[in-house]
This record gives sequence, structure tokens and C-alpha cells, in this order.
Amino acid sequence: MEHQALLDATDLLCPEPVMMLHVEMRKLASKQILKVIATDPSTTRDIPKFCQFLGHQLINQEQEDDIYYYWIEKK
Repeated sequence: MEHQALLDATDLLCPEPVMMLHVEMRKLASKQILKVIATDPSTTRDIPKFCQFLGHQLINQEQEDDIYYYWIEKK
């Protein structure tokens, strides 16, 4: 899936992935897509809540073994 920016949050634990996500989303223009790669299982709960709270769209969410992928479109 196409994306304009990448956040590699592998090996980081809560709350670091979401804190970094907040910083990265501020750098994007509206409608740009950020791909997030994470290994912390709590991101499956935290990232959708982050998107819902701030109005960003979680376009896709996938898991491959112990790695989680998210594609988020900035509002």
C-alpha cells in the first residue's frame, strides 16, 4: 500500500510508539499516509484509539507474526 512517510516503532514499548506517531502525524499534510511498523501488541488497541480521538483515518491494519503494520491517513 502506498504511503508518503514511514514510522519504524519496532522494539519500542507503550507509550513510545503513540508518542512518536503524534510527532510524525504533525509533519504530514492533510490526506498524506503514514505507514507505521510496530512490535508492541498494545499498538493494536492504542493506534486505532489515537486515530479515532484525533480524527485520522486508519486505512489498513495488518499483522505478520509479531510485527504490526498500520496505514494512517492524516485528516
